[in-house]
Amino acid sequence: MQPRKTDLARTALQAHRAPLDMRQRRLLILCDGQRSIADLTGLMGQEAPAMVIELIQGGYLETGAETSPVPHSAPKTTTHPAPPPSALSSTTSVPVERRRSLVAARIYLLGILEMQRNPMAAALFRDLQQARAEDDVVKVLQAALQVLPGMTSEGYCRRVRQRLLEALPMEHCDSFAATA
Repeated sequence: MQPRKTDLARTALQAHRAPLDMRQRRLLILCDGQRSIADLTGLMGQEAPAMVIELIQGGYLETGAETSPVPHSAPKTTTHPAPPPSALSSTTSVPVERRRSLVAARIYLLGILEMQRNPMAAALFRDLQQARAEDDVVKVLQAALQVLPGMTSEGYCRRVRQRLLEALPMEHCDSFAATA
């Protein structure tokens, strides 16, 4: 099965308004109709098949030929489709906690700053690119979160903060709570 995005998924990725967590958004981006479930599992981890099923059920993904691939994938994930709300939410929330990293948070915020058309964002982008020490990276991330409300809407800032807190290691989350 080679899942691909639906129009709903494209709209959700562009608008940043869909109720998707960061891992689901990454998976949607990777689902281009060219990658198989095995490829996605290699890129996203063992929870990828369950996330694909969840996104198909939500209308975000579709498969080209649903007649033959579904029986092949059903035996692998027979425990996930039976109770979708509880089983799938627990499988997608646990890996988010395991896969937290300062590098992921840094890359995410670099992308956000790069999209801003503001000299301050460009300066923070350069600072974040050049920061090597962990403390320096955290300081620039905090500075960017403090400056971002002056460049974008309040709702967008909230979503950026939420996604950044999903990516940051737990030991750094407390220091970001003070800048809220």
